[in-house]
Amino acid sequence: MKKVGDKFLPKIKDEFDAEDIKKVENYAKAINMLYCAVNPDDYRKISCCSTTKEMWDKLEVTYEGTDQVREAKIDFLTQEYEMFRMKEHEKIDDMFDRFSKIVNDLHALKKTYTGRDLVRKILRSLTSEWRSKVDAIYESIGTSNVTIDGLRGNLKTYESTILNPSLNDQRKGIALKAVKESTMDDSSDDDEVKLVMKKF
Repeated sequence: MKKVGDKFLPKIKDEFDAEDIKKVENYAKAINMLYCAVNPDDYRKISCCSTTKEMWDKLEVTYEGTDQVREAKIDFLTQEYEMFRMKEHEKIDDMFDRFSKIVNDLHALKKTYTGRDLVRKILRSLTSEWRSKVDAIYESIGTSNVTIDGLRGNLKTYESTILNPSLNDQRKGIALKAVKESTMDDSSDDDEVKLVMKKF
């Protein structure tokens, strides 16, 4: 743009300096990036837009919705967060995956919680079989010194060593069964050999 009197008029191409050329190139790159980043349906929505700002606003409304839709999504996800509970017999990894999805969706809508709030929410959400572990965490280290990843690792260790110790017992039982079955096969092989020997 150039100033002529009190008005700003667009420059013609011959009047462009190095800075103007750089701006035009960057603008073309921005448009190209938006076109390349969207799927064919979204391309049709933004192809008629004349500026990158207009394209961006249209995509924002498409994916995030208007302010009213965004607020409704936040309300829904906040309710999911508040009502979140571990399911009976659910593995820690599965529970954390469900929890992370809710928290990440809220974060995308610019609603965030502190790490301490997330840790406390997880501890409150665990089933009764976890009560002793929750009490131990509160008494020994508290919630202010625990990260969400540290809590996950702590709970996974507890799950694999205390709550599911029968896994090692099952392995031992299977090994004994295999030994027992193989000795039965050996005796039947011996019987067959004796039978063949008698025939000779």
